[in-house]
Amino acid sequence: MDLEIPTYSDVQAAALRLQGHAKKTPLIRHDVLDQISGLRLFLKNETAQKTGTFKYRGAYSRLSALNQKERSRGVVAFSSGNHAQGVALSAKELGINAVIVMPRTAPLKKKQGTLSHGAKVIEYDPETEVREVVAEKIAKAENRVVVPAYDDPYVISGQGTCGKEIAEECTEQGIKLDSVVTPIGGGGLCAGLSLSMKALSPLTQIYAAEPIEYDDTYQSLKHGSIKSNINPSPTLCDALMSPAPGNITFAINQRSLSGVFRVTDAECLLTIALMEELLGIIVEPGGSAALTAVLNGRHGFVQGATVGIILSGGNVDDIVLEHARRSALAKCSII
Repeated sequence: MDLEIPTYSDVQAAALRLQGHAKKTPLIRHDVLDQISGLRLFLKNETAQKTGTFKYRGAYSRLSALNQKERSRGVVAFSSGNHAQGVALSAKELGINAVIVMPRTAPLKKKQGTLSHGAKVIEYDPETEVREVVAEKIAKAENRVVVPAYDDPYVISGQGTCGKEIAEECTEQGIKLDSVVTPIGGGGLCAGLSLSMKALSPLTQIYAAEPIEYDDTYQSLKHGSIKSNINPSPTLCDALMSPAPGNITFAINQRSLSGVFRVTDAECLLTIALMEELLGIIVEPGGSAALTAVLNGRHGFVQGATVGIILSGGNVDDIVLEHARRSALAKCSII
């Protein structure tokens, strides 16, 4: 299979298209997080990005690269919520008509966010329908351009601007990252991050974190080929529920990743509560996976290592946030 693998020059091109549109998100830290982890942590807060997630970067990168004829056709995307919102807002900003295919089980906050940007939402039943098939049917029937959530060179390059910012910010502040950890679903953010870090900070090791129920990247790396989880258990990390790594993303991540950490929903809930308490930042379960992986003590990093963390998204329903708060209170009462 001939794959169109993007390079760091594509990330640089995406950064130019995103200039004046995407926000440069902050790099933050807290002493308590360092004390808990035994590491020196620097958090890239993508919850402060437009739509509350890094996904806006890839969506705008893809849509802004369309020519006028393609834009006039409109676009269709499929997503449980974060890519949906990124495409919806990018399409609104660029004057493109957008249809988003979302599961009926998608978090209400993400569905409402998508609708608020003017996109049309088509719901499907994840138990009986395949979202890619639903989107392809719409694309053919309405002559729309399909905007993949992660396995696309322009999307990957757009996500790579997050890594570009991290590397540049650390250089400016005299920070030498030993490692960087990112949440991973389909692998677009990790692949883009890899392109930037290998170019700008080649000695920094790259790790990913995913739900233990959806450890397809872990299994794929272990077997040396793309693997899918069969009938995985539900997870609160809806943003990381991609069935398998993408062909392009795995081709990049297989070469760049030093390892994959697996986290539980219960651990993510505690991280959510901790981030709200310490920094007033609301992070969603999937968005907390990388931080969770270094707080749970199973990472194996050398004591005092300097580690970059991606907080990839903050779109969490109130019921899940309240669950996180209760979980933290219960943990404290037990201790």
